[in-house]
Amino acid sequence: MPPPRTTNLDELATALLANGPVRTLPAAPKRVRVRLGGTYVADTTRATYVWEHAFYPAYYLPLDAFAAGVLSYPRSGSGYALATLSAGGVSTDRVVVFLRGDGAARILAGLVRVEFAAAEWFEEDARVDVHPKDPFKRVDVVFSTRPVRVRVSGVEVADAKACFHLYETGLPVRFYLPATAVHAGFLRESKTVTACPYKGEANYYDLVLGDGEGDGERRLKDVIWYYRNPKVECAPIAGCLCFYNERVDIELDGEMLGRPETPFS
Repeated sequence: MPPPRTTNLDELATALLANGPVRTLPAAPKRVRVRLGGTYVADTTRATYVWEHAFYPAYYLPLDAFAAGVLSYPRSGSGYALATLSAGGVSTDRVVVFLRGDGAARILAGLVRVEFAAAEWFEEDARVDVHPKDPFKRVDVVFSTRPVRVRVSGVEVADAKACFHLYETGLPVRFYLPATAVHAGFLRESKTVTACPYKGEANYYDLVLGDGEGDGERRLKDVIWYYRNPKVECAPIAGCLCFYNERVDIELDGEMLGRPETPFS
């Protein structure tokens, strides 16, 4: 039974020790560092990828990776301790130190889990955002001259003669269209911002059909997104617009594609 996706550290630690993680993998020889309050508090080439759930891994670090005096242990559970990490006038209590591990959980013994959002993380000298990249996941960007048309309720809202296809393991192919391929008048800026460890920080548009007045307007919230400054491996998609395949009708090279079923449907 996989551990629950929970923010309760006692529940998480207890479940991991009882059942073991979904999977683990050594991250060595990659150097992983943690910074808090402007100070590097942990530095190791012996990090471990730990899948607490099936979706993506976390970094767990050996206890000896941490600088002297940065960890304190206000409370212990059965086989683990909840710790506080402090440096540079900043503290976080989102830390678990695994004191032991048996059976499927034996790999956890002596490892420390620092919640990713509670500190800054670096792989070698590159900053890592959101969560560690899954080593079993790929993101490929491929240029294609197959034309793409996008319709909503029968209304054509975009027409691209060529675009970038983005293939990401476990997700539908995404079509990144030139910004000018979306017909004028349909876009409204959204305040939504999200982040992806593989692609970077995304901004969004709502798509508006109708005259923009009264009951005749239909608004699809955050159905289009784009990256102003994507990660270097996805650099070609900078400024291109992408629709959720799950919420619009996309025609590729004259063939209408089905709407995929995903968590974004």
